[in-house]
Amino acid sequence: MSKTVWVINQYASTPATALGGRHYYMAREMAKKGYKVYIIGSASHHLLREKPVMNATFKLEEVEGFKFVWVKMPSYEHAHSKKRVLNWLLFPWRLRKLGQLIPDKPDTILCSSPSPFAFMGAQWLAKKFDARLVFEVRDIWPLTLTEIGGHSPKNPLIRLMQWVEDRAYRDSHAVVSNLKNSVEHMAARGMARKKFTWVPNGFSMDEVSLKSPLNPKAESQLPKGRFIIGYAGTLGIANALETVICAAEKLREHPDICFVLVGDGKERRALQQLVVEKEIANVFFVDSIPKVEIQAMLAQFEVCYIGLSKDPLFRFGVSPNKLFDYLYSGKPIIYGIESGSYKPVEDIGAGIQIAAENAEQLADAALKLYSMTSEERAAMGGIGHEVAIEQYEYGQLADRLSKVLFG
Repeated sequence: MSKTVWVINQYASTPATALGGRHYYMAREMAKKGYKVYIIGSASHHLLREKPVMNATFKLEEVEGFKFVWVKMPSYEHAHSKKRVLNWLLFPWRLRKLGQLIPDKPDTILCSSPSPFAFMGAQWLAKKFDARLVFEVRDIWPLTLTEIGGHSPKNPLIRLMQWVEDRAYRDSHAVVSNLKNSVEHMAARGMARKKFTWVPNGFSMDEVSLKSPLNPKAESQLPKGRFIIGYAGTLGIANALETVICAAEKLREHPDICFVLVGDGKERRALQQLVVEKEIANVFFVDSIPKVEIQAMLAQFEVCYIGLSKDPLFRFGVSPNKLFDYLYSGKPIIYGIESGSYKPVEDIGAGIQIAAENAEQLADAALKLYSMTSEERAAMGGIGHEVAIEQYEYGQLADRLSKVLFG
């Protein structure tokens, strides 16, 4: 008899509604292995591109071998809306009625952050169905809100959140995170270290095996005959892409070297304006492309760049999806993230690690890779490709997660 897992993630999605992401890929892989998987997520949140039409409190949808349960929630438009806080508190309450909808009772319930409040609903369900309870941390709350957001630890909502987080570490059968060193924070909050398992994000072999070609519009936006250092992803504040513009300015005297930024985001217009103001001719912008075309885009680059802002929380590790796409691409990587002892590029020799938000080091790394032979760069990128296949493919990661889920 196949085992059943309910995955509770308020911000979950499918490729048809948003990015899909970690739980979509994990669920698809686990379904291939015979598990019955249900993902439970909010039908209204700020990360959804297309919101499902809801005529009832719940909507059950078949998605590539597993089932997605949408939960009707109050609508809000942006991350800082007060209604978002209401949703945090309402979501766990609505979860209590899932047993009336889902025919397969859970052997395990996985509850995923960032907001820890959903854990209360997950714990209630786990007790009702005598299920194993696993807590997953993808963003450490409320620490993120106090260290980065500037909220006081004495704020009543923060204190309530802290109480729920500590309870989750104490009462869960196991704890999972895609942040390798987050166990240090969890242990400091009283969690037994033996509960912890690191399961990073990864890439989908099914997706890359499609070998989808690059669409003509994106291809026409790429510079020709240049040494391209490329970034593919969200153009947001956290990605610290102003560093790229400043590095490009330092490389004016090397016209063969250029930077390409692929994607969209709140910072795109500001970045384009900065390029105009600095009168830079070696930075190019390419519109967003479908996820299945990412490898075709990366094949156009000589080097892949990934960077993040100087965020003290990154000391617990990071797990950006684009990193694993980059590794699989077989291109050398410039890694501009200060992620504590977690150094996924430098430790395997798949590229060059630099300080976060350091344009001079980025320019120097670009020149160093430019001066290498194509064979040297291919060897460096090849290391990353092999490690991606060995460690970061979602089929393997689903196996690792399954062992935690079912003990």
